[in-house]
Amino acid sequence: QVKVVESGGGLAQAGGSLRLSCAASGLPCSSCGMAWFRHAPGKEREFVAAISRSGGMIYYADSVKGRFTISRENYKNTAYLQMNGLKPEDTAVYYCAVRFIVTMEGNDYSYWGQGTQVTVSS
Repeated sequence: QVKVVESGGGLAQAGGSLRLSCAASGLPCSSCGMAWFRHAPGKEREFVAAISRSGGMIYYADSVKGRFTISRENYKNTAYLQMNGLKPEDTAVYYCAVRFIVTMEGNDYSYWGQGTQVTVSS
């Protein structure tokens, strides 16, 4: 049974930091590609960041480049999203998604977590 679990969301002030974690199990790959998406009220789901199976390929949305850092543990389906310089517009539910080969399209992913709320106050 596939399980994808996010943690680490919460409330932060503008300019502050939060670190999200994602742990996945039961997957057909021992080290899958992992990605973060977010969904804010009234907006479409948005790609945030992705990291390849080896960690050698990393992708970021322009809106978070230079502020967010995605990383992973080697040979494990565990990933992190370090979010610095948070802005009110980063407020959203953040989802971890898993796929053998990462893409920036949410519809390509079959495995998702339940999401974790990130709220940034001004």
